[in-house]
Amino acid sequence: MPQQLKLANQVCFPVYMLAKEIVSRYRPFLDKLDITYPQYLVLLVLWEEDGQTVSQIGEKLNLDSGTLTPLLKRMEQKQLIVRTRNIEDERSVNITLTQPGKELREKALAVPQKLVEAMKVSTEELMQLKKIIDHILSKVETKER
Repeated sequence: MPQQLKLANQVCFPVYMLAKEIVSRYRPFLDKLDITYPQYLVLLVLWEEDGQTVSQIGEKLNLDSGTLTPLLKRMEQKQLIVRTRNIEDERSVNITLTQPGKELREKALAVPQKLVEAMKVSTEELMQLKKIIDHILSKVETKER
């Protein structure tokens, strides 16, 4: 069997396993906030800049509207966001935080540090990993465009 077809030689497998591990480590902290990891990502985008369109959020999270719309509907049911059609362009939907959505930010402030502790790695190690991933992603994204 060719060496490159061995699981132990695949770069994608440890990356996949780490991604699963990180998301699972987030779960207990996010469960306390009554949100899922994808909802957390949407909230992070809106906490940075409230009042964005579905398209803008989708672009930042690399999610299409077919994936994002049901997620946003559930967030609206939880009264974390409000979805409103743009008066000038009915196809565009604006997403804004509700007061409970804004207040959730304070409760979520501790999540990153709790994740670091749960992962049993240093902040520096995670930042180094992020830097490498960002570097690789920038090359892949540049190549695809």
